Amino acid sequence: MSNAREQEDLDGLNGMVAKPLERVSVRSRSSQVTRAGWKLEASSPGGDGAIVLVEVSPEEIHYRGEGIFLGWPQERLARAYQALLPNPGDADPISPQLG
Repeated sequence: MSNAREQEDLDGLNGMVAKPLERVSVRSRSSQVTRAGWKLEASSPGGDGAIVLVEVSPEEIHYRGEGIFLGWPQERLARAYQALLPNPGDADPISPQLG
């Protein structure tokens, strides 16, 4: 069973369930640097998707939407990402702390 958190209504999407954050590698066409990002997968009766947060610098954060989040503007992705983040108390107590 996953550590999912349900959202009643998120920018028109009802019943959103988010999975725990996953660390991912991210590459862009404009850079030869591989960056680390945080992927937040979510599902709803209307479909599945993910939002990836990439911190380019402390002042520059980008979001990338996949699935039902594809094409969303940065501001909307940021709101959805923050709303779907798991509560710190929801973390699995036996999962290891990595890197």
